[in-house]
Amino acid sequence: MQCVNVVVWQDGDTWIGYLQEYPDYLTQGSSVEDLREHLKDLSAELSSGNILGARRVKDLMIS
Repeated sequence: MQCVNVVVWQDGDTWIGYLQEYPDYLTQGSSVEDLREHLKDLSAELSSGNILGARRVKDLMIS
């Protein structure tokens, strides 16, 4: 099991969200539960490496 940070909001009847690590890839659902499933699928697809050139946010440690 993995924990990822997401950003979600409601726009009318639609729920929209994205993974904080991949802010360029939005998904939507008809409910919070539906959106959660779409975000899980999106996470699996993006972390698989099958999407070439996927831009992501990472932390950089500077000393």
